[in-house]
Amino acid sequence: MSDNSATIETVRDEWKVLTDEYHTLEESHKSYVNSITEFTKLQNKCLKDINHQKYRLSQLRQSIKKCTTTTDEESQLRDDIVRQMDSRAAHVRDIRQSLPQPNGLYLNIVLGNINSTLLDSEQRFKYKEQYEMFKLVVTCVILVVSAMDLIFQSRVCDAILHFLLVWYHCTLTIRESILVVNGSRIKGWWRTLHFLTTILAGVMVVWPDGLIYNKFRVQFVCYICYSSFLQFLQYYYQYGCLYRLRALGERYDMDITIQGFHSWMWRGLGFLLPFLYFGYLFQFYNAYTLYNMYKYDPICVEWQVPVVAVLYFVIFLGNTMTTFLVIHQKLTGKSKVKPKLT
Repeated sequence: MSDNSATIETVRDEWKVLTDEYHTLEESHKSYVNSITEFTKLQNKCLKDINHQKYRLSQLRQSIKKCTTTTDEESQLRDDIVRQMDSRAAHVRDIRQSLPQPNGLYLNIVLGNINSTLLDSEQRFKYKEQYEMFKLVVTCVILVVSAMDLIFQSRVCDAILHFLLVWYHCTLTIRESILVVNGSRIKGWWRTLHFLTTILAGVMVVWPDGLIYNKFRVQFVCYICYSSFLQFLQYYYQYGCLYRLRALGERYDMDITIQGFHSWMWRGLGFLLPFLYFGYLFQFYNAYTLYNMYKYDPICVEWQVPVVAVLYFVIFLGNTMTTFLVIHQKLTGKSKVKPKLT
């Protein structure tokens, strides 16, 4: 018998070992299922208790407003209770952040009523890093495709670019909504901007080929080239700012790089701001060009022209005003904090 051959006794012993391992697996799986059941019960109980705390706090706030105090001791007691209630409300909000968050209308429409909360902080950070890498890679692809479209001037390249933009912006809004559910503070105009850009990309897809489209085509592709270059520039600049501020403990781990200027980007302002405002002027120029086509060109009958013009103008206006307000608030805040002369 060769050395490679096995006896039935050897196979039986190996099967016995594998069977013991299988029983261990069954016990581990049973413990896993029980843990999930217990975890879900505790999760639901915490959510119920949080709602109870919020309800009782609101009732107590109403009651304390109706209380009349006649002595200094009663006034002091009232103030102490109010401070404790404020502290309790803040603590309850912190507890709520570690539990599943509601998806919101948009995610419920897109994904359905599923839990999109990542409970582990490491998983949240990894998801945020994947989001950043997704933006960087797709932005580079869009830059290459738009540059090729300028060179070859092909309708096929146009179609690829348009569908790539629609897919990118749709995916971006979904990923950002999941980030918001998991604690990322994307607020105000910058999140609205991505929804408007998604609508804009969708309208461009259904714009039929023709003389008016060809008149605007080169300008549009040039804008996409510059916009992609600007996003690439912003990514590396903002990522460096966030890295330094997180290391100093001045920024939240779930903060992300998004379009536009933000208060935490104050260092190196002279470097990035001219590029941003040139992009905003490009958006206004797009709106102005399309408006003139719609108003003065007799062959312009496509409904896409005024819609895209309005969208570009709204995006230009929102970007310009928001960036101006951020700069104004930052300058105002700095002017209020003056060093003491000794």
